[in-house]
Formats: sequence, C-alpha cells, structure tokens
Amino acid sequence: MLVERAAEYYDLKDPERHYPARFMLLVVNVKEGMGKVVPAPTHVDGTGRLQTVFKDTNPRYHRLIETFGKATGVPVVLNTSFNLKGEPIVNTPREAFSTFARSGMDMLVLDRCVVAKA
Repeated sequence: MLVERAAEYYDLKDPERHYPARFMLLVVNVKEGMGKVVPAPTHVDGTGRLQTVFKDTNPRYHRLIETFGKATGVPVVLNTSFNLKGEPIVNTPREAFSTFARSGMDMLVLDRCVVAKA
C-alpha cells in the first residue's frame, strides 16, 4: 500500500520510519472498521502484513496503487506469491507465462507487456 496512506488503514504511526514494512516483514493491527474495507489482506485476528510502497523508490508500482485507489477509493492491492500449488515461486518470464497459462488468472503484466487470455 502507499506509505503515505498506511496510517489510515493500520495502527502504525509514522509508517515511513518502519523499514521492515517496505519488505512485508511487519504485522500490525488493522484499524477498527478497516477490515471490512480491506478484507483480503486482513488476517482473521484483525492484523495485516503490509508492504509500504514509496514513490521515490518504486514510482511505477506506487503510481499503479495510486491509480487503483483513485478508481476504487481504496489504495491497497493484494500482493501474493506467484506460483501454483506444489510449484516453486516464479522466477523468469517463461515460468510466469507458463504459470499464467495454467492458472485461472485473466491477465499477466510483465514489466511493460500485458498478456490477456481470450
């Protein structure tokens, strides 16, 4: 999620100071009522393992989340491992396309290339 919006959704003061959050290494409480706004990344105990995204270090991803937030009202996207059950995490474009082709995903974005299923 956008670092500048993290304190709206999570009990986290000064999110820009929490270095582990940049790498999804920090679990914090989701603010009261926000679990209904962001149910997918909210754990059953009301916590979430957030990743803060900074404009200066990852401008394209930041812009994607910002644009998604403008379209939906929620500047949060769910980040998960890219692999199918029983397979290792994708490491190459070839592996990404193979996993995409065998999955239920509709679209794959690799850098500036967008692949959609018919």
